[in-house]
Order: sequence, then structure tokens, then C-alpha cells
Amino acid sequence: MSKNKKKGEAIIAKPELRKRLGELFEQHPGSCYNYKQVAKHLEVKNMETKRLIVEVLEEMRDAGELLEETPGKYRSKAIGSYVTGIVDLTAKGAAYILSEESKDDIFVAFPNLRHALNGDKVKVWVYARRRNSRPEGEVVEILERKRTTFVGIIQRSKNYAFLMPSGKQLPYDVFVPLAQLHGAKDGDKVVVEITEWPEAQKNPVGTVIQVLGKPGDNDTEMNAIMAEYELPVAFPTKVLKASERIPMELPADEVARRKDFRKAVTFTIDPKDAKDFDDALSVRKIKNGLYEIGVHIADVSYYVAPDTALDKEAYNRATSVYLVDRTVPMLPEKLSNGVCSLRPDEEKLCFSAVFKMNDNAEVLEQWFGRTVIKSNRRYTYEEAQAIIEGNAGDYKEEILLLNDLAQKLRAERFKNGALDFDHVEVKFDLDEKGKPLGVYFKESKEANKLIEEFMLLANKKVAEKVGKIKGNQKEKTFVYRIHDKPFDEKLEEFNKFIGRFGYGLKLGSRKALTSSINGLMQKVKGRPEQNMIETLAVRTMAKAVYSTMNIGHYGLAFEYYTHFTSPIRRYPDVMVHRLLQRYLDGGRSANRDRYEEWCKHSSEMEQLAANAERASIKYKQVEYMSDKIGQDFIGTISGVTQWGFYVELDDSKCEGLVSITELEDDYYEFDEKNYCIVGRHHGKRYQLGDKVKVRVAKANLVARQLDFVLAEVVKKQERQMREEKWEKREKRGKKKNKGRK
Repeated sequence: MSKNKKKGEAIIAKPELRKRLGELFEQHPGSCYNYKQVAKHLEVKNMETKRLIVEVLEEMRDAGELLEETPGKYRSKAIGSYVTGIVDLTAKGAAYILSEESKDDIFVAFPNLRHALNGDKVKVWVYARRRNSRPEGEVVEILERKRTTFVGIIQRSKNYAFLMPSGKQLPYDVFVPLAQLHGAKDGDKVVVEITEWPEAQKNPVGTVIQVLGKPGDNDTEMNAIMAEYELPVAFPTKVLKASERIPMELPADEVARRKDFRKAVTFTIDPKDAKDFDDALSVRKIKNGLYEIGVHIADVSYYVAPDTALDKEAYNRATSVYLVDRTVPMLPEKLSNGVCSLRPDEEKLCFSAVFKMNDNAEVLEQWFGRTVIKSNRRYTYEEAQAIIEGNAGDYKEEILLLNDLAQKLRAERFKNGALDFDHVEVKFDLDEKGKPLGVYFKESKEANKLIEEFMLLANKKVAEKVGKIKGNQKEKTFVYRIHDKPFDEKLEEFNKFIGRFGYGLKLGSRKALTSSINGLMQKVKGRPEQNMIETLAVRTMAKAVYSTMNIGHYGLAFEYYTHFTSPIRRYPDVMVHRLLQRYLDGGRSANRDRYEEWCKHSSEMEQLAANAERASIKYKQVEYMSDKIGQDFIGTISGVTQWGFYVELDDSKCEGLVSITELEDDYYEFDEKNYCIVGRHHGKRYQLGDKVKVRVAKANLVARQLDFVLAEVVKKQERQMREEKWEKREKRGKKKNKGRK
């Protein structure tokens, strides 16, 4: 008796085997399998059945049921199959369906979307796939809508009204019955909720749920940006009431339970327009020439208990949103600017990380726990910087000590392979109505870096405290801030691009790579291409996210990292405080699945907030340029697409589009591989990084878009117009002279 038969595994008959293979390939239409992978899926172990699998695969190929993509690897060639996925809408209205059930994205033409919108979860019928072609299909069912509310401008006629949507989220106008306008007038910017969408009807039907105001008004536009990204502005009444019930005075029994830092020299250093101060530093000289440095963080978790109205609202928001002219806080003002804010001369409850350090900035001992502090002074970054640069001021000795330690911490971080991205931040001088009067660039100086280094130290040490396992300890659920290594392909593309400017990266070891990236950042400082190269470098990197699965932080070169230092404005920090206290108290590990879900939500909300912030900057840039129509500026080509190229102005960092249709001297084509647009006949190139002179042609505030034209093209057109004018005059003159004769 054979070994397989002893184990009791029966040989599968050919007809049954063919049926099972058909089901396998039908369920996984986008996947390729060889005979070993098929055997694993079917849980086949005996060699006789494995040989039959090879035969059946070849027979199904010969019968036209399967495609042999590469020798021995097969893919379904069925008439069709169903998959589920997420809609990724393109600028032209078609879409790609991103599905875990298909290796390749599935293309769906606009007429076959069946009203599916960007981000919707859909069921798709995938057509039979031809060799060497992309998979295509059609939406058969919308399983879950990503969103149902949209921002736009009302256009009203006598009998009906329509919403003309802003942005690219909705490629249809929305029909709004007059009874559903709810006070909206013609031309108003509003938020509309889609209430129905009959299958046979092109346009959805909706109702106005919020009137934002008149387009172009600053408050209208900022609130429109928040609504566009579905970010809340006003707090529910019950949340505001809950915050108002919290007393400003500290409970005596709670103070008695905490470590007392009220007599330590303590101060905050923040931007001059900051209203919420969630971190403070304390400094004490102790014996043996050592220092006790306290990183004190507002104890939001003491005031915001789990599952309360305040907690649920903070979780839903997940982050404060920083628009150009305002902050939309995660917590009500009573908490963010009052109870929890570490204002000077007020006793406050904190969660602290306290380090015993020597002159080399080495941490010899550490302590984590709940404290009470009293800040002696509130510094702006500018005030602290003036002291660092030699000016007199309060607590000068302490600030200089902290700055010295911070520089040593920073040097050690870069020695270990941390990346040094110091991106230019665009800021606006605004009048009382929010109109931009000027543009300036925020520079990160030593005072900023002082605070940054101690916040990084606290975040790192808190993550190590929970994450580093000793002996027989079991891993505990925790919230990490993780940052994956960049993809090799993206790095190679970036390296090729910067080569055009005479720069290059070493793509060998991690330290060699990060060292050469840091060297690049130093070389481009002050150069016209600085902002563009820094932006592209950041895009080359993976995005940092929150997760319970720790993979370290590539950019910081930390094996363990979390967010502990900003619970007033970030919900993950609140989670970190709760988990840290739980484990300091000897508690069991928290539920990983639940925290992973919360991490995912926080990462998504962080991305939406970042998008909203960028949209507000873009709006102010367009508004700032709106009175400069017809003026010429020098800029750098910062992006190239099939419809033209983007130019970033050197003096203001405002970005606008030069449409390919405006280039009349040739027929231009997009060369994606080489980041350029090339003239078919004359070979002229407009390439990423090129310097160009442009004229402001149009500033569309509603679309948040600047349109530029090349100054040389305009001048050529103007010259041609003048020449044509002179020719016409000469012709008229000749006719008059002829008539006189």
C-alpha cells in the first residue's frame, strides 16, 4: 500500500478535480497559480493527484478556459466573474476598481459606473480578459456609499434648482426641488445631501442641509473646505455642556496623588498665535552634575473619560484641523484653551516623562507618571530664539542648557540615520476679513528644534517603555506611530530626476541612503529648486500612520515611536496616555483589534485634515494672486501631466497650471517617464525643474485654481496682433490713396 493511501487521502477523480479548479479560478479571477499553489488551495498532498492537476490545467488551457500567463502559471479566462472593490475616480470621469480579489486594478468606463462615486464600495462584473490587456468591467451594485453630502453652488430657476458641485468628488449636478432649498438663494454656496438617485435618471436628487453663504466670503470658503472633506466644525450641544461642567480648579485629593513639579522651573515655547499649550519643559540641576528634565503633557485623559460624550466626539474628529486663518479644535474651547492648556501661573494636571540626563544628553534614568505643574513663563518661538542668539531674558541659563542638550540629541539622531526634512511652510499675512496681504515662509530655528527634540525623546521613550519586551514578558497592545521604508522603485525614479540638477543619492545601505538624502537637503537650501525637491523627496517616502503593529519609524531611525505629546489636538495621544497608565498600574493587555480599528480611523482623519489644510492654503494663494492678473513672474515647473504643466512661483510658492492647449507653436505630448512635455515636430521640452516666465491669466476662487500662460507666448501673440494691426492700417491707407487718385 502506498504511503498516501496509508494516510487515508483519496485520489481525486479528474471530473471532480476539473470542477474544483474551475471554482478556484472563478473565485480568484485576477490571480495566477501554478500546480503547487493549486494543490495547496485544494489541500492536496499526494503526488498522483498533483500530476492530475498538471494535466487538468493543460487541458483547461487548451480548451480556452485558462490563460497560461507564464510557463506553468495560469489565470482564469472565464466568460466573466464578480469582484468587490473601491472606486477610484479619474479626472475624466472613468474609474479604476481597487480590489483585494484582483491583482490588477479593473477599469470601468464612465457609462458603466451606474452612478458609483469616488470611494464607494461596489460589486463589479469583470469581462473576459484578452491576452496582454488590462481587466475591464462594469458596476452591477453599489454596496456602500463613501459619502452622501457634497458642497457646491445653487443655480435656481423658476421651477427647479441644481447644485453645481465643487471639486471632483461628484461629476454630476444635483437636482434640488424648490421645497428642499431650505432658505438657499441663487448663487449661494451650500451643502446638499443626496436623498435618491433613480436608476434611469442621470442626476441625483438632493436636499440642502446647510447654507454656507456667498462664494468668495472668507468664512464661507473655509467652512466649505471643512464640509468638502466632511470634517465637523461646530460641537454638539451635549458635548459643549459636558465641557462646561468641568471645573477649572484642581481637586485637592487628585493633586495629593500626583508627583509635584510646581516648584521646578517650567515654561512653554509655542508659536506666537497659539492658544492651546499642551506641552511644557521643566529643568532642575541635581547632584553629580546631572539634570532632571521633565516633559509635561496636558492630562487630557483625566478629564475625558472613555465612552463619554466628550470622548466620542474627540474620537470622531481624531485631530484638530489647522486652516490658514483658524484652528478647528478636536476638543471644545473650555478644555483646549482653558482647563487643559498649560497657561503660565496656573496649576495644571499633567502626564509626564521625566529624564535624568548628563552633559552628553544621555538618559541615565527615566520616570513616567501623573504630575501637577505650574508654568512660570510662556515663550513664543521668537522670544526663545532671541535668548539663544544672545539676548537677555528670563530663565536664560535653563533655555541655553536645554538647547545644548537638544543639539546633542539631534546630532545623535542623524548619526543613527534619521532623515532631515525641513520643508518650507507657506504663511499669509491676513487682514481682519481674512484677505491675504502678503506671503512669507516660516523658518524652523533652534528654538523650534529644541522643543522638537524633547518631544521626540518623550515619544520614543514612552514607546520603548511599553514596546520593549524583557525576559518572559508578553507583548502588550499599544499605539505606535510607524513609518515604513520607501519603495526602491520610487527612490530610483527620484534619484534619476534629481540627477538632472547635478544631485545624486547613494541607494546602498540604510545609513548611506539617509546620509545622502540629508546631504541633498543641505545642498538645495536657498536654491530655486529647493521646495520642489523637498516636496518630491517627501512624496518618495511612505506615509507615517498609526498602528498597533510596530515596524519602527524609518524617517526618525527609531525602533519604537509613538505620539504622547499632543493629546489636546490628537486622539491617538489620548489613547497612548490611557494605555501607558493602564500598564503602569499593572493592567492586562488591551484588545488589539479594537485599538487597530481606532488607529486606522485616526490615520484616515489625519489625512483628511491635511487635505483640508492644503485646500485652504491653495484658496489663499489663488485669492492672493487674484489682483495680479496680467503680471509676469518667474517660476519653476513643479509638476507635469497630460493636460499641461504646473509652475510654482519663486517669490510666493503659489502654483498654477499652464494648459497644453496654450502651447501653440507645436503639438505637445506628455512623456510620463521623463517628467516632461515634448513638441512632436520641433522636439522642444518643458521639463520638471525648468525655469519659466509666466503671466497670470486667471484666478478661479471657486475651483481654487490659478491659470498661467507662458510670458513668451503672450508676447509673441501681442507682437503678432500689433503686426496685424499695422498691416490693416497700411492696407486702409493704400486704399485711401488709391481712391484719391
